[in-house]
Amino acid sequence: MKGILENESLSKYNWFNLGGPAKIFLKIQSTKDLKEFLTEHKKDSQKIHVLGAGSNTLFRDSGFDGIVIKLGNNFSYTKLIDEEKIEVGAATTDRKLSDFAAENSLSGFEFLSCIPGSIGGSISMNSGCYGEDISKIFLSLKGMNLKGEIKNYTKNQIDFFYRGNNLEEDLIILSAVFKGKLSDKNKIIKKKSNLISKKKEDQPTRIKTCGSTFKNPSNNKKAWELINISGCANLKIGGASISEKHNNFFINNGSARSSDIETLIHKVRETVFKKTGIKLELELKIIGNK
Repeated sequence: MKGILENESLSKYNWFNLGGPAKIFLKIQSTKDLKEFLTEHKKDSQKIHVLGAGSNTLFRDSGFDGIVIKLGNNFSYTKLIDEEKIEVGAATTDRKLSDFAAENSLSGFEFLSCIPGSIGGSISMNSGCYGEDISKIFLSLKGMNLKGEIKNYTKNQIDFFYRGNNLEEDLIILSAVFKGKLSDKNKIIKKKSNLISKKKEDQPTRIKTCGSTFKNPSNNKKAWELINISGCANLKIGGASISEKHNNFFINNGSARSSDIETLIHKVRETVFKKTGIKLELELKIIGNK
């Protein structure tokens, strides 16, 4: 099968630009090829990781002793089903979907212009910002489990919650359908522009980071506030530091190792817990063996 690479460096596939090699790296271009590969590798199902845009992933320095699957360009598309519904490939970026919705005068997708991921990953973690999230526009999805079986889910079959849902963990999302609301195109474009401007004011840009490190706890406190009041804002480990602009963004300053980022994460969690009694939960995923 084409697209199979051995010992492929994972640093090229995540926003931190960190991580060792994957034992096998596979870029899939069709549902048929994915089914064929999964059927042949059933015994390896515990060692498969599906990678999206890599915007919320930290691969360890040792890499991943298994199979990393990345959906190729054929899974990146947008298609208008009717005047309010859009079918989207799972590898489509959130921003591309937001732009497509705006061009078709559909509101409800504006917040996606600020989410630095792909649709498959955004559904898996119910991505959101500025009071919106994926669940509010989601209608249905098509996926494949690690046995190569096609699975279809509608909105009423999934329980979405803050940064997650109850979908089976071994599901590879292939495509999804979303529903917006017809609105004035100029108003949609203006709202998108305002959100993007707000994000630039609030969050660091053009740096090696994977977005929010921790989830916001359920007590109305923000993770960045807890990091700040716990005196962690200026902490550094090796080449890893915390953004001055937004304390929940951890940074590879160019010389960091994955272990620097991970050590900084543990140090911050420990300090915040000692100072506030609140245990921060990770929003980003840490992949690989220590």
